[in-house]
Amino acid sequence: MKTTTGIKLDEATRARLQALGGLKERSPHWLMKRAIAEYLDREERYEREKKEDMQRWRQYQESGAYIDDADMREHLSALAATARDKADAPK
Repeated sequence: MKTTTGIKLDEATRARLQALGGLKERSPHWLMKRAIAEYLDREERYEREKKEDMQRWRQYQESGAYIDDADMREHLSALAATARDKADAPK
């Protein structure tokens, strides 16, 4: 189900939407829907990552367990080497 939501824009913003819509051959409505969807995606991703970071921080505070820089670099290098080997393997 779709509903209508109003938004009040100043004339300058409305003119910018109309001008950009004309350049992109899209309606101002399309531009606004796209902008809102992209904003929501970005902010929801940020909130998910923030939640994961806070969970990791709590886990570290409780356990004290961590991976040091040298071990992480070694692990990432091994992953990269495996990916290169797979990419170079004959198909």
